[in-house]
Amino acid sequence: MILALVLLALLAISVLFNLGQFLAGVMPVTVAGSPAGGPRLDEVIKEDNKASSKIALIEVDGVITSQALDQAGHSMVQVIKAQLKRAEQDDKVKAVILQVDSPGGEVLASDEIARAIAEFQDRPKGKPVVCSMGRLAASGGYYVSAPCRWIVANDLTITGSIGVILSTWNYRGLMDKVGLQPETFKSGRHKDMLSGSREPGSMTQEERDMVQALINETYAKFTNVVATGRELARGRNQGEGRALSKNWPQHADGRILSGTEAFKLGFVDELGTLEDAVRRAKSLAGIRNANLIKYQRRYDLSDLFQFFGQTESKVVKVDLGLEMPKLQAGQLYFLPSMFLR
Repeated sequence: MILALVLLALLAISVLFNLGQFLAGVMPVTVAGSPAGGPRLDEVIKEDNKASSKIALIEVDGVITSQALDQAGHSMVQVIKAQLKRAEQDDKVKAVILQVDSPGGEVLASDEIARAIAEFQDRPKGKPVVCSMGRLAASGGYYVSAPCRWIVANDLTITGSIGVILSTWNYRGLMDKVGLQPETFKSGRHKDMLSGSREPGSMTQEERDMVQALINETYAKFTNVVATGRELARGRNQGEGRALSKNWPQHADGRILSGTEAFKLGFVDELGTLEDAVRRAKSLAGIRNANLIKYQRRYDLSDLFQFFGQTESKVVKVDLGLEMPKLQAGQLYFLPSMFLR
């Protein structure tokens, strides 16, 4: 009897699995307003104020990355772009609040999000984006905040850390100890300049200058995003908000700042909480009341079947209260040094 029940259960799972795969293949579920092929989004009311207008809350939470967030392969960048698209297409959405709680992350992913925010505000409807900083909005977290029309930070928010870092490891000494001898074939003399198997100290000054030039170019882009974003915000706000202090470049050297310090230097416009950001968003949008909404990714039966269909091992993660980024050698990052242990 037990064996029969087990076989029956396995048969039911098999039938449901095949049905789910069939429906996922021939009847893809999309939500009105979602980009074709993009993440499926459902609108959820976070605060119902019995209003006709809406303010959309969009989160930038954790390390900014281009890696897939779900079984469908959608990245953080794609999800945020899809949310901005929904907010643009819904005439009832009058403003967006970008909730940033991030130590930064990949250079390209940060730049794509910042561009999407800037373009969203440049479109004919011109809906304002107000940034509400959480406990952390440093480096790439500030990069994506800079294009916002208004920035609100808590006085204890950790922000700043304006800079770029590229790291690699040299493990040649360990290889020599265990008797491993690398064999490298390359098309050009600089092709392996960041290889960890090279002899320590073998990087030439020319190669160091090349890497540093790349860092400097990316850093110049970062400071330009900051200067341009803050200047455009002042123009759109008709002089309201904080202007960057004259000596702000001296503080754009990778140092972290408190919300209070950032306010004094003009990196943020206001000290406050999410409630203050909501109040400012209403003011900029010219409305008195609004419902607060979020766009959540939809998970349906096909996603569950895809989960069961995975064969790779699962990892148990321990929550330490702070997500540490998994850095890749040779990858450019906007990250504070405290995350580079």
